[in-house]
Amino acid sequence: MDYKITGDNLQLVTVELGTGEKVYGEAGTMVYMSTNITMEAKMKGGLFKAIGRKFAGETVFLTEFTSAGGEGLVAFGGNAPGRIKPIELGEGREFIVQKDAFLCAEDSVDLSVAFQRRLGSVFFGGEGFILEQLAGSGTAFIHACGDFVEFDLEAGQSMKVDTGCVVGWEGNVDYDIERVKGVKTMFFGGEGLFLTSLTGPGKIIIQSMTLHNLASALAPFLPGSSR
Repeated sequence: MDYKITGDNLQLVTVELGTGEKVYGEAGTMVYMSTNITMEAKMKGGLFKAIGRKFAGETVFLTEFTSAGGEGLVAFGGNAPGRIKPIELGEGREFIVQKDAFLCAEDSVDLSVAFQRRLGSVFFGGEGFILEQLAGSGTAFIHACGDFVEFDLEAGQSMKVDTGCVVGWEGNVDYDIERVKGVKTMFFGGEGLFLTSLTGPGKIIIQSMTLHNLASALAPFLPGSSR
């Protein structure tokens, strides 16, 4: 499988498949495809993982694209202005992503819901409550609003990030949610009520903008607003 990412802040990824090669993506992310590409809705990973996706608020079915009779092209794009990043998996490397970050992946990549180990993450996670795990081997693609910011954390090094701005991290990074300290800061600080604490070693990926913040900025200009 070959691919090419084009665009600036409205990117799409075009995947080139050989005969019989497959790629799958979230429903509604396909932009265009060549005429020899077939598409089929499937429950990737079986019934148990499909139920997990339903619980996470995602669709039960993912769309599988297969090239038949020669090389074929299929392109995917996100649902908001932002960028696309490839994630290489293999040799025990796993990646955890926010549930809305996954775009598409090779057929050899396994996608499943990652349930949280800590109570803080479960009860106070907000946008960070439901996560997805990318495992197996091959290339997956994630999408985020704005630009990507990446950090390679050393062992024991921590970073606190607005929960909505966290895109993903390597599987060996420790993750937890903590409440913003101080009543005044909590209600008048202008930030979220919770922060995500990420501790290395491992790579973390952050987005410079969230879909929620983008929608809030545009809301006053929509018809019927009280602005």
